[in-house]
Amino acid sequence: VQLQACGGGLVQVGDSVRLSCLASGRDFSSNAMGWFRQAPGKEREFVAAVSLGDGSTNYARSVKGRFTIARDSAKNTVYLQMNSLKPDDTAVYYCAAARLPYMVARYYDYWGQGTQVTVSA
Repeated sequence: VQLQACGGGLVQVGDSVRLSCLASGRDFSSNAMGWFRQAPGKEREFVAAVSLGDGSTNYARSVKGRFTIARDSAKNTVYLQMNSLKPDDTAVYYCAAARLPYMVARYYDYWGQGTQVTVSA
């Protein structure tokens, strides 16, 4: 499975950004996709995950109510809609694939290359 993330950029506080993650290839055990982020000097942290089957989702507390993860199975794409962005959301965002919508990075088998999101105050 190859994952390609895109959609990041430089935005202002309160702005919205939508990230996309295109999956190619197929691992039939990968039934979920997640987004993680890593800010400079910090560990990679969970953001959101979605089951590709029933669409169930998990969110980090810090983004719940502001971010929405969604999948488009026909396009093999998962999106992360980020609203009401804050400076603390500044990070490199990674998409990843796993068997279930885990909230822990080590359970993910495949990773994309990351896309930078910078929120300017």
